[in-house]
Amino acid sequence: MNKSCTLLGGAIALALLAGCQNMDTNALMQSGTQAFSAATLSDEQVKTLSVESCAKMDQEAKIAPDSSTYAARLKKISAALGDNIEGTPANYKVYQTSDVNAWAMANGCIRVYSGLMDLMTDQEVEAVLGHEMGHVALGHSRKAMQVAYATTAARTAATSVGGATAALSQSQLGDLGEALVGAQFSQRQESQADDYSYDLLKKRGLSTQALVTSFEKLASLDKGKSSSMFDSHPPSEARAQHIRDRIASGK
Repeated sequence: MNKSCTLLGGAIALALLAGCQNMDTNALMQSGTQAFSAATLSDEQVKTLSVESCAKMDQEAKIAPDSSTYAARLKKISAALGDNIEGTPANYKVYQTSDVNAWAMANGCIRVYSGLMDLMTDQEVEAVLGHEMGHVALGHSRKAMQVAYATTAARTAATSVGGATAALSQSQLGDLGEALVGAQFSQRQESQADDYSYDLLKKRGLSTQALVTSFEKLASLDKGKSSSMFDSHPPSEARAQHIRDRIASGK
């Protein structure tokens, strides 16, 4: 069975498991179509969904104004990192929240939380954002959108049992955005993004040591896992050691 059929079957099966009484057949079929489409989303469709999801997230967030210290710091950081991710224009903003987090979407939407900026130096924020850019450049964010879209379709199928699909439809973009912010990347993907950040920092003449110290600071927060940023990442100390080894080898 191919991936498309698996996604389609999964969405329908979820609704069937929930029960058959009062099932909204039209909503169920719509969710099945969504799940099938998720597996075949084109790059342009993924970017369009990312644009819309990011805009929805921005509407609901408190964005640091241009006159703020946070915005001034991010302008300096973004200038050092560049405004292009392997052909995708980068767009940076700061969310004013105490959470320690940062994320990026496939359209180049990059968001960093003020809580993370309070914790880290400019060089360390550069390193973290380089990691998030890596997820975009390496196609991880694209795959995360497919998973988020398929998950939304499955939820539509589940709620169709009670005929309550309208609310989900209205909040779909918000659901997609939240799913992407909390995306579960594999350990291999996280390690690849770490290496991308290291290579980017080295290419631009920025501090690779800051990538180590950023992990050391995250390591102190790992036990509490106060943010979705830590949900699927390898242990921060192990990541720090990997970068130390790369610095020592000169590779």
